[in-house]
Parts: sequence; C-alpha cells; structure tokens
Amino acid sequence: MTLKYHITTFGCQMNVYDSEMMEGIIASRGWERAASEADADLILYNTCVVREGAEQRAMGRLAQLAALKRANPALVVGVTGCMAQKEAERLFEALPHLDLILGTRAIPRLGPMLDRVLATGERQVCTEILDDSFVADVVPIRQRPLKALVNIILGCNKNCSYCIVPQTRGREVSQAPEKIIAEARTLAEHGYKEITLVGQNVNSYKGIGESGEPVDFGGLLRRVSAACPGLRIRYITSHPRDCNEAHISAVAESSGVCENFHLPVQSGSTRVLRKMYRGYSRERYLHLIDRVRSAIPDATLSTDIIVGFPTETEDDFRETMSLMEAVRFDSAYMYMYSPRSGTRAAADHGELSIEVKKARLAELIERQEAIQAEINRNLIGTRVEVVVEDNAPRTPGDLLARTRGDKMVIIPGPADWIGRLMEVEITDANGHTLHARADQGAGDGARNGSISVGGETSLSHCS
Repeated sequence: MTLKYHITTFGCQMNVYDSEMMEGIIASRGWERAASEADADLILYNTCVVREGAEQRAMGRLAQLAALKRANPALVVGVTGCMAQKEAERLFEALPHLDLILGTRAIPRLGPMLDRVLATGERQVCTEILDDSFVADVVPIRQRPLKALVNIILGCNKNCSYCIVPQTRGREVSQAPEKIIAEARTLAEHGYKEITLVGQNVNSYKGIGESGEPVDFGGLLRRVSAACPGLRIRYITSHPRDCNEAHISAVAESSGVCENFHLPVQSGSTRVLRKMYRGYSRERYLHLIDRVRSAIPDATLSTDIIVGFPTETEDDFRETMSLMEAVRFDSAYMYMYSPRSGTRAAADHGELSIEVKKARLAELIERQEAIQAEINRNLIGTRVEVVVEDNAPRTPGDLLARTRGDKMVIIPGPADWIGRLMEVEITDANGHTLHARADQGAGDGARNGSISVGGETSLSHCS
C-alpha cells in the first residue's frame, strides 16, 4: 500500500519553500500527497512564530489532530518550522500525540527521522542548526505550475528587537550562485515563467563563485537574469539597511528582474526605529526611496509597517503616517505589534493598550488603501505587460494576471492564455486589483514569455 502525506504551511515564503523541499524528500521515498488530513499516514505542520496569531492557529490545529491519532494510532504527526525550532520541549509536553519535531535548519534529517519513527514508534526531534542545510539532490514539489521559489540564503544576522527569526533560523549562509542559476534554468526549461529568490534578507547575500570570486546580491541578480532570458525574476525580502547601489543598478539594468522593491520600513519614526534596532533613520530610508525612483522611475514600492511598538507615542505614529504620505507605497503589509518571548522588545516597558493599537492600525490601513486606489486609478488607460497566471478565483470566465510591478490584473479571456505574456490596457482599478482588456486576437499573438505561494501562508516578511 502506498503511504500518503499531508503538509500544512503557516507563515512566510521561506516556510513555503521548506515545505516544497520536505515534499520532495518524502515523495522521493515513494509517498504520495493525500487529498486531506483524514487520508494521510503522515501529517506535518510547518509553523511560524513571527506573530502570535500564526502560532496560536498552529497550536489549535495541532491539538485537533489528537482525534485522528486516536482513530489511527499508526498516523505520524510532526511539527516543523520556527515553532518547532523554538518550542520543541513545550510541544512534546503539550501535545503527546506528536511523533516528530524538525527544526528550521534540520530538513536534511527528515528522511532518516521519518524512517526511525516508522520502524520503532519512538518520538524523534532534531533542532540542530546545520552549517549547510541547503538540501542537495532533492527535487522540490512545487505548489504552482508557473511560479516558483528559489532559496538563496538561510538565516539572518540582524538583531531587530521585535524579531525572533535570528533565534529560529540561525546565522546567514548563502547558496552558491551556480546552484541558484542551475535551479532557475531548470525551472525555465520546465515552463515556469517567474521565479522569486527568497531569504530572510536577500540583499545580505554573499555567494562565492566557482572561480572563488565574491558575488553580492546585485551580482547574483545580473547573473540569473543573463542566464535565464525571458524569465521574470522577483525576490523577497530586502532590508533597507542593506539595499545599495549594486542592488538598485542590477534591477535597473537587468531585463529579467522586475521593478518591484519590497523595503520594510516598520516605522516612520527615527526614535522608534532606533528602539527596533533597524540600523537606519527615517531620513536614510527616504533617501533610499529617492535613489530607487531616480534610477527606476516606474518602480513599484511595497513595505511592512508595525504600529503600536512599545512606547510609540502619538507623534511617532504621525511620523509613520507622514512617511506613508511621502512615499506613497503601491502596497503595504500592516500589523499591530505582537510581543515575542525571547526578544529584546518583549522585555521593554511601555506596552500600548490593544485599543490604541487597533485604532492606529485601522487609520493606517484606511489611508494606505486610499493611496493604493489613487495610484491604481492613475493607470486607467495605460498599457502594461502581464503574465497570465490562472483562472480568476471569483469571476468565472476571467483570468488572473500580474504586472512586472506585482499588481494583480483581471482580464476576460480563454483558459489557453494561461502562461502567456501579453500587453493589456487597464480599464478599471481599485485599491487591490486592476481590470484590463487584451487586444482582439491577443491569444494568437501573445508569446510564451516571461510570474507568490500556497497552504495557510501570508506575505509576512522578516526584514
């Protein structure tokens, strides 16, 4: 009988990529993907602890698996990811039906650990931070047919006072540029239209080329773009402190690299940024935005913002609002501060009330959505290049496409346009979506050219 597995992914793109690698490891042993948890012989939850909500959801779902384990004692239940790395001992105590705990940098250990659980029934745990935990000779099971993630760097060397990731992901280790290029080429050869280079902080990338030469992130972008003509290249996520001229010029001068910069500002107040240990000021961030726009006038900008950080005053919050007005982000991921045990900020006095945090977040979201709508409405009547990704999820007969600037576009058209690169005219817009039409006969003339990923995931970023 063929054994079956089911993986649920919480959190960021790094977790999505890790889940794809774990699927590759499990599938290489002859297992098949189960349609549901009820049909599975192995259930893995790949978890996140960046925010309290994701951790609570994972714990609640894991607790519910006890009923499946009672009904099927042979079922193997495991936890991977950041919560496994941080809370291994507590998880085994709180969830006696767990069989396997695998840390963030121990994925190469998954196969042997699974074998031991099946052979002996003994619980297995590994939270070792392997020096080189890039999984070799494993073909990941991709979640999407046209877009794929490519991991370029593990870990994070930053010490942001609110972030637990350096403790759960370890120090930075960069993948060799030749391996990244080889993976990108293979994806292009198999019909993928877009790759996203992923890491906790991609522009900290420090690779070593096969001739021993150092390769920074800008150099990597140039190499991947030159090696894979026609492939769209994105990356996530960038730390503003490390975004430099080499990075910006590589985007400006590499035809395959999309003109979208995700630069998490977190706060518009220099005082709060200092307490966050971000390593830049409000003024330095705004100067960076000016450099990006000077080099690439049509670049789109997105960000992360935390409101309600400990001791944040009304004046601090107003500085965040004014920065948002000054930059006019195309999109933003906005959150209330969530204390994480083990971080410097969690021990800080000056925690704000939930009412204040909610009110500030609501005001921020309302203004950002208005800005997004204004930006998008200004695109009505323009022509943009898109890759058609899929059928539109909410409007039958329409297709979902995406611009180089990472804006979602809905266009009417046949399903055989999926995977095609085409030019469309924007006809309508709101804060989150553009609507467009393709020229008559676009399906015949569209070329197969050169486009973020699945589970319970969100575009939560660590930089």
